Amino acid sequence: MIDLEWVKDYIDISDQDLKELAVKITKAGINIEKVITNHIDNLVIGEVLKCENHPDSDHLHVCLVNVGDKNLQIVCGAPNVREGLKVIVALPGAILPGDFAIKKSKIRGVESNGMLCALYELGLEEKNEQTYSKGIYEVDSKAKVGVDAMKYLNLDDTLYELDVHKHRNNDCYYHIGFAYEIGAILNRKVTLPSDKTTPIKDEIKNYFSLKVDTDKCPYYLAKMVTGVKIGESPEFIKRRLTAYGMRSINNVVDISNYVMLEYGQPLHFFDKDTLGDKILVRNALDGEKIKTLDGVTRVLNSEDIVITDGEKPVCLAGVMGGENTEVTENTKNILIESAIFDGVSIRNTSNRLELRSEASIRYGKGLSFEYTQKAIERACHLLEKYAGAKVLSGTVKHDKVDKTPKVVSFKSSQINELLGITISDEDVKVELNRLGFPFEYEDGNFKAIIPFRRLDIDPYVNDIAEEVGRLYGYHNLVSTLPRVEIKKGKYDLDIKFRKIISKRLRSLGLNEVKTYTLVSSDMASKFKYEDKKQITLPLPMSVDKSVIRTSLISSLLKVYKYNRDHKVNDINIYEIAKTYDASYNEESKIGMLMSGNYLLNQWLGVNVKVDFYLIKGVVQNILDYLGFKNRYTFEKVEIPDLHPGMCASILLDRKKIGVIGRVHPTLIKEDVYVAELSLEALMSKVKPIKFKEALKYPEIVKDMAFIFKKDVLSSEVIDVIRKAGGRLLTEVKLFDVYTGENVASDERSLAYSLTFSAADRTLSEEEVMKVFENIIGKVEEKFGAKLRNK
Repeated sequence: MIDLEWVKDYIDISDQDLKELAVKITKAGINIEKVITNHIDNLVIGEVLKCENHPDSDHLHVCLVNVGDKNLQIVCGAPNVREGLKVIVALPGAILPGDFAIKKSKIRGVESNGMLCALYELGLEEKNEQTYSKGIYEVDSKAKVGVDAMKYLNLDDTLYELDVHKHRNNDCYYHIGFAYEIGAILNRKVTLPSDKTTPIKDEIKNYFSLKVDTDKCPYYLAKMVTGVKIGESPEFIKRRLTAYGMRSINNVVDISNYVMLEYGQPLHFFDKDTLGDKILVRNALDGEKIKTLDGVTRVLNSEDIVITDGEKPVCLAGVMGGENTEVTENTKNILIESAIFDGVSIRNTSNRLELRSEASIRYGKGLSFEYTQKAIERACHLLEKYAGAKVLSGTVKHDKVDKTPKVVSFKSSQINELLGITISDEDVKVELNRLGFPFEYEDGNFKAIIPFRRLDIDPYVNDIAEEVGRLYGYHNLVSTLPRVEIKKGKYDLDIKFRKIISKRLRSLGLNEVKTYTLVSSDMASKFKYEDKKQITLPLPMSVDKSVIRTSLISSLLKVYKYNRDHKVNDINIYEIAKTYDASYNEESKIGMLMSGNYLLNQWLGVNVKVDFYLIKGVVQNILDYLGFKNRYTFEKVEIPDLHPGMCASILLDRKKIGVIGRVHPTLIKEDVYVAELSLEALMSKVKPIKFKEALKYPEIVKDMAFIFKKDVLSSEVIDVIRKAGGRLLTEVKLFDVYTGENVASDERSLAYSLTFSAADRTLSEEEVMKVFENIIGKVEEKFGAKLRNK
């Protein structure tokens, strides 16, 4: 909140319409949320002529109040109401903050024609236990009855309620800082208030020593005044504090708050006689206690900063003073503290103790060491002038602040490039002068110095461009279309493959699922076909989410069990997700689970059940679709938690990329088949697909069936067939596996379909049969097989 009457002390704005000025300030980047005037109609000064107890209440009073042109009966419950008191009276028709309308009424049967007001009821201070307990506001006895209350109290000022961006520092939270902002917008000079004093010969070093034993306090100043006379504050201080929402306490406390609102620098006043002759600034001890000014005993920890008298805490630094060194009506000698503390530490202390104060808010936003010095000098000036204080010579100082000037070199062309406008060197000079940024200019090069009061600006050209741009006016920027290279939108890398594979799996009838990356330790121990160590969380949310998975199969089984429990029997699902190992390597995988019926049409009598060969066909379909035809194989292995007779490794270019098989019956009795592939491996092995012209000449298809020993693998047979078939053999398919009648118990029949073709001619029966006979001979020789029906 900024009081414009107060701002007029530092800059001339008498010719400005304050509502129009608010618009200019908002356009320059400081958002004025609301323009507030404290004027309230039907609010007058009154005098209590009589005060009697209410006949039907133990705390209400019936008052006869003179409001200038008449006397009114008003019922009041304030504890401090009494005869002869001058008060603020809200007459019937007055609208108080919160749209509270004052009307004639009866309170417990007694007529009441208005309300005697406290300041918080007028929106002039915060309502809390302290302000509530003080009751109605007591107006000066010299006030004239019947006059407008807000004008008499000089509280009809215009105030701006600001919504300051979080990146803006403390400079718009105090009146001098805001005056500089107005000065930049109107191109007017700011005049700082007087801080002159007449120090006595006695020096502060004769009474006081300082030691700072924490790196959280880079800057600490102390001055001392004596002979202080505690009393009322001058009217202009009381009026301005009240307009801001602070209650006037006494001249000393009010001056501390006044300077804070003026310069943005919180001050703390110690009663020097109760403080002693030394100050030690340090981190608090764990469990250390301090009783603060609000009467509450606070328990501290080592992250807090305390001001001590060398032994015990006397102030919770940056937040609130201690009760043991409080300035009272008997105080004569005061030690003034003006310091900079670590903002993060102050915010943490304030939040942990739930003790937010005007001081802690400002410390949390950062302070300028220049104003730390000016604020303490200003406080001494006001104490000397309005509290009869004598200022001791000298200042005790601890100074570890980096005072290196913030210098930035740039050209106007850089600003133009950033803002997209054309602004001349002369225009840049004007804007820097308006901002109050000293600069040098030579041959088109600027070297500007950023004032320490602007903590939000770093020495980079983009920050200077932002300041110049906002004063130039964002509304003056010319809209231009961006010039960028237009590229075709497309998916890339792993996202591309995820989309391709996901779409293909859905077209094959599988449904996508999403599961948690975190699993239980029991789930994590299953299906460990890779030599990967897993990460176990030190503080898991729950036991079932304590391990980061390296495989998706266990998660798919959990989905399977959930669906089975809900009477869903046909389950064909997949998931594409990342897995992680203990070395923080991530790998995307494709997991599949199939069980029950794959196709079911009772009307047509179609019923295709899921088996090993069906899920294998799905895997083959995916690999063929990606262009890996004839580059992959399946190799029989034993894998933990998969059926030893129905599981295999999936190899691509002879390197393992996944597994396939039936879940072991000890885990699940039903036939459940799973497969898992490494998406990373598939991506790394993709080669450009070679396209062949469709055949113009007819194919010749021949079938053959052999009886083999049961330990002979079909993949080995196909390899022999391909080698024997040469270039004329273009495709081999296993289409039947038979055991039973006419086949020994340790044997089985495998039947293959062979396709022969040529790209340049029609094959003759004779040349095909020659190759066909060679294939038969090689298979019989290699495996000792017998051709069926030979």
